[in-house]
Amino acid sequence: MNNSIYNRLLQKEAKLAVIGLGYVGLPIALEFARKIKVVGFDINQERVDLMKRSIDPSNELDASAFDGCDIEFTANIHDLKDVQFFIVAVPTPIDDANLPNLKPLLGASATVGKVLKKDDYVVFESTVYPGCTEEDCIPVLEAESGLKFPEDFKVGYSPERINPGDKEHTLQNVIKVTSGCDHESSEEIAKTYELVVEAGVHRAASIKVAEAAKIIENTQRDVNIALINELSIIFNKLGINTFEVLEAAGTKWNFLKFSPGLVGGHCIGVDPYYLTHKAQQAGYHSKVITSGRYVNDSMGFYIGKQTVKRIIAQGKHIQDAKVLVMGATFKEDVSDIRNSKVIDVVNELKSFQVKVDLVDPHASSEEMMHEYGVGLTEAASGNYDAIIVAVNHKEYKNMSEDQFKALLKDGKGVFVDVKGIFKGKIKDLEYWSL
Repeated sequence: MNNSIYNRLLQKEAKLAVIGLGYVGLPIALEFARKIKVVGFDINQERVDLMKRSIDPSNELDASAFDGCDIEFTANIHDLKDVQFFIVAVPTPIDDANLPNLKPLLGASATVGKVLKKDDYVVFESTVYPGCTEEDCIPVLEAESGLKFPEDFKVGYSPERINPGDKEHTLQNVIKVTSGCDHESSEEIAKTYELVVEAGVHRAASIKVAEAAKIIENTQRDVNIALINELSIIFNKLGINTFEVLEAAGTKWNFLKFSPGLVGGHCIGVDPYYLTHKAQQAGYHSKVITSGRYVNDSMGFYIGKQTVKRIIAQGKHIQDAKVLVMGATFKEDVSDIRNSKVIDVVNELKSFQVKVDLVDPHASSEEMMHEYGVGLTEAASGNYDAIIVAVNHKEYKNMSEDQFKALLKDGKGVFVDVKGIFKGKIKDLEYWSL
C-alpha cells in the first residue's frame, strides 16, 4: 500500500491536476498546492495568464491565496501528461430548453482521456444527475485513452460545496462528500481530500449516492424557496407583509427560515432540472420539483409587473416611466452574472416600454451585454418613477431613504425592496417588497 496514489501524492512523486479553474476549481487547486504538486488547467488562456499573476478571474480570492502554492497554471494539454490524479471541476449548465448541457463536462472528460494512463485516478466534482459519471463520462475516458474501466483506471465523484461570496463556509470547514468506484479507490480519494478539508470527509456508499446527495441539497433549497415565493404572492393579494409573517412563524423552533426572492446562479436555479431530466428518462414526471422551478423562474416577471401596477396607480403614463434597477448579479457581493434573474425583471419592464437603467458596482457591463444584450448604466441619473433594489449588495444596504428620494422624480415614487432589507426604514415612499 506504500505505493498507493495517496502516498505518492504526499511524497510529491505524483501530481494532481484540477481541470476547470472557476469559482470551484481554483480554491481546490490552491488548497492542494499547499500540500502536494498541482497542475491547474483551464482552456481559457486569458484566465490562465491572470492566475499566473496571482489574480483570481472570478474575483473571489485575493492575491495572498496564491502564496506558498506548488502549482503550475496552464492551458496546454501536454502539461497534464505526467499527472496521476485528475479532478474535473467544470460548469454543468442548462440550455434554453432547461435541459442539461453536458458539453463542458464531456469536453473535459475527453481532455483527461487523451492523457490518461494506467492506474490513474479521475474524480468529478461537477453537479450532475445520478448515473452521469458512469454512463456519460467514463465511456469518453475509455474511448479517448483506449484503457478499460475499472481495471486500468479508477473513477470517483466528490461534489463541490463552494458557496460564492461566502467567506464563512469555505472548502476547509465544510464536510466533503467523496466516493469511488470500489473500496480501494473510495478510500484513496477520501484520504486525498482529507489533506485539505479540515472538517472531514463523508464516504458515500457509491458514486450514484454522492451524485444524488449533491443534487438534492440544491433541489431541497429550491423547493423551499418556491413555497415561500408562492406564499408571498398569496400574501400580497391579501395585503399582508410576507416578512412580518415569516418573522412571526419563525418563532417556532422547527420552522425553517427561508425568504422569498429571485433564484438564479448556477446551482439552485439549475440543478433541479438535472434531476427532473433524469427522472423523466426513468419514466417519472416530477411534480413538486417542476412546480417549484416554475414558481421560482417566474418571480422576475412577477416583480416587474407589480412595479408597473404601482407606477400606474400613481397616475403616471407607463410609456413615459423611468425605473432604476439596482443590482444585476445573481447574488449579493459577487461579480457573477450567470443565470441572474434580475434580467427577467428588466425585460418585463421593457415589455411595457418602460425606460430602465441598470446599475451594479460588482458586475461588468461588457459581460452583461454579451450574456443578456443589456449593458449597465455608469451612474444613476435621477428623475426615476421607481427604484427596484434587486440585489442586496453591501453598497446598497446602508443607503438612507433620503438618498433614494434624491434619485426619484420630485422625491416621490415607488420603492421596490425585493429582499425586504429596508422594511421599516422607508416611510414616505410607496414601499413594496415580496
